[in-house]
Amino acid sequence: MHWLLSGPLSTEKLTVKIADLPASLKGKKLVQMSDFHYDGFGLSEAMLEQAIAVSNQAQPDLVLLTGDYVNRSPEPIHRLVLRLKNLQSTAGIYAILGNHDICYKHSRAEITDAFNKIGIPVLWNDIAYPLGKELPLVGLADRYSREFNPVPVMNQLDPDIPRIVLSHNPDTAELLQAWRVDLQLSGHTHGGQIVIPGFGPALLYYRKIVQKIPKKVRQFIPFLQVSNYTVRHWEWAQGLHQIGKNQLYVNRGLGTYLPGRLFCRPEVTIITLQSQ
Repeated sequence: MHWLLSGPLSTEKLTVKIADLPASLKGKKLVQMSDFHYDGFGLSEAMLEQAIAVSNQAQPDLVLLTGDYVNRSPEPIHRLVLRLKNLQSTAGIYAILGNHDICYKHSRAEITDAFNKIGIPVLWNDIAYPLGKELPLVGLADRYSREFNPVPVMNQLDPDIPRIVLSHNPDTAELLQAWRVDLQLSGHTHGGQIVIPGFGPALLYYRKIVQKIPKKVRQFIPFLQVSNYTVRHWEWAQGLHQIGKNQLYVNRGLGTYLPGRLFCRPEVTIITLQSQ
């Protein structure tokens, strides 16, 4: 993707407060990267290299990858992991899959295997403990997978213990209010790609306008079709949100679709954990 359609890379830095965070974990640094859409067009090699350099310069304790590494065919993952193996962290690198990573029957297995070969575990309804038992890391199956079922995973955790949850689609934050989620990290939305400064993603307003047009009219005009497939909560398209008692951060991603990004730069997120 040409930089004119993508915009320059943005490094977002924030501090997230977590209740009951052990003293030993205060100041721990996480890097989140998401939505690469690595297919030779949506993400330039230069931006990918820059994103990896930004992550390494941050000297993170943990690097978290939140899905959509390819567009449809899983084949590009084999080239992408050759770049991602240059990522550095103290406690490891973990990944989850997005909807684009499960397009074909063999996609999930091929992408998971490619990550495993470079030492990056893919969490699929799994719990890991890279920072110790005091802060579990939960990775959920993609929202559109038949295997998306947070109940047996989340019910394994002691409600008195803080946790971080990786879930590609931010809409899952609505369902996850049934459990304690000190920080959910998501992607999927690309931040809306086109943002109206001071108002938010253009799609949020586009949908509100289109929904006022009678369905009998909309059905004959393709660009007036409104779908919840991508995401329902466009108000959560990027940044940090309070969802009930839980916290959600949505990364704008690195990759880009046509017509490109406007006031919505691709990002690498650096998160520092602090006690509440």
